[in-house]
Amino acid sequence: MANIHQRDYRPDASAPLDGVRVLDLSRLVAGNALTHVLADYGAEVIKVERPGHGDDLRNWRVDGVSIHWKVYARNKKSITLNPRSAVGRDLLLQLVEGAQILVENFLPGTLEKWDLGWDVLSARNPSLVMVRVSGWGQDGPDRHQPGFGSLVEARTGFAAMNGYSDRPPVLPPLALADMVAGIYGGMATLVALREVEMNRGQGQIVDLPLFDPLLAILGPQAAAYQLTGEVGTRSGSRSTTTAPRNTYHCRDGRYVALSASMQSMAERLFKTMDREDLIDDPRFKTNADRVANNDILDPIVGEFMARHDQKELLDIFKAAGVTVGPVHDTAGMLDDEMVREREVMLRFPDEEMGELPMHNVAAHLSATPGQIRHPAPTLGQHNGEIYEALGLSSADIAALKKDDVI
Repeated sequence: MANIHQRDYRPDASAPLDGVRVLDLSRLVAGNALTHVLADYGAEVIKVERPGHGDDLRNWRVDGVSIHWKVYARNKKSITLNPRSAVGRDLLLQLVEGAQILVENFLPGTLEKWDLGWDVLSARNPSLVMVRVSGWGQDGPDRHQPGFGSLVEARTGFAAMNGYSDRPPVLPPLALADMVAGIYGGMATLVALREVEMNRGQGQIVDLPLFDPLLAILGPQAAAYQLTGEVGTRSGSRSTTTAPRNTYHCRDGRYVALSASMQSMAERLFKTMDREDLIDDPRFKTNADRVANNDILDPIVGEFMARHDQKELLDIFKAAGVTVGPVHDTAGMLDDEMVREREVMLRFPDEEMGELPMHNVAAHLSATPGQIRHPAPTLGQHNGEIYEALGLSSADIAALKKDDVI
């Protein structure tokens, strides 16, 4: 932890999405992941939160601290607003007039019940890009069903692929479906914004289910099923398409990961193991042979790994140019020299934690890099700034707060 670099916030740094205003009405992970990426590259993301409650992500706490909120709400602003009230609805429509993007993840049809559907929003701002996050999409038989990521991870087939064949399917230990949707959604949102800027000037809806993006990253599973008629079984850390590939136990109790996915890499591995005989062994001569005989090959590789400590293995394979790396826990990742030198993780001042470690901007632009400009906001922190810009006085804002509109 002590090795994470310290950086100051840079609230005045220019960024590629300067001038793009995003109204984020979403809750929990997927919408926040999407707008988190936009905010890192300079978009003004205004979280529109429920008065007195806020985004449900604030309630995901570790030892009483809302660390998920602190990480995924960085670079954002917060206002409180109840759009179900007549006054709140009018305020939201005024905000829509000055926004380029609106993100929401209510059950399909909810905004329409509040008379805030696409027809109303686009009439106030024809250039608006509206991102509608849901579990199952804006149409189809399940559109009105709740769609948490765990259900999506199960229904897409991901969980059935994950884990070991002699054990139950395994859900991921993180909000995978939500995060994948957020990343896909960020790309789709910028594509729609590009359309507005370069062509017709007309906004559109981005229909962003959690289901479709997660299914997309599963790749050719359906094609493999059509070809073979067989449903793939869970293979743990092994691969069904290349071998050897696994995590291996070292002599000191640690683990390394190996992926010898090219013929040249497999041959290099065998030479480094001092087992050149395996190169011409008909059971392991080609990738297809190795996959077919992985139950025989994998223990051979594992036996070699088990005779060495982790660091010794890493040194041996690094010198030989073999694709083997350490299996880190969080503490090991934070102490990794690459993580430190490239500042993949940064540490920032935090009132509750003293210092807060969080990931840096993930994709690096050479000319206009993203920045972490300011920490996650407190609930309603920017009410004054945003509502005064609409022409409201301090007295007006106080009255709206008293009436639970904001």
